[in-house]
Amino acid sequence: MSEPYTGGCKCGAIRYEVSGEPAAMLYCQCRQCQRDSGTGHGAHLTFVGANVKLTGEAATWTVTGDLGTRKSRGFCSACGAPVYLFFPDNADVFVASATSLDDPIRFKPQFVTWTDAGQPWDHLDPALPRFGKMPPV
Repeated sequence: MSEPYTGGCKCGAIRYEVSGEPAAMLYCQCRQCQRDSGTGHGAHLTFVGANVKLTGEAATWTVTGDLGTRKSRGFCSACGAPVYLFFPDNADVFVASATSLDDPIRFKPQFVTWTDAGQPWDHLDPALPRFGKMPPV
């Protein structure tokens, strides 16, 4: 087993440690990720059934995605940094923001989702597989 994935917000008020390997590492170009990141996409590590330890209290807001999935974003109320996402209807899934990793070089994107909402100025690696919405399961 590899070293845990660790990270947190800019000011250190929120920290996480995830034991286990990500089920997926991806870029998402949905409008919610664009707004969350302040750029054309979000960069995420999705863990399923992993052991997650959180310290500090994140502020959260919940939205319903285009396909009806409720997702909550955890961010620091002190420094404003987006740290993670979780799904109120699926507690098994934890999604860390790649920019929140202590060692961001561990992020190795495998594909791009929600390219239908992508911006023409957001240039991502053209070799990555792309999906207009979510990839098939």
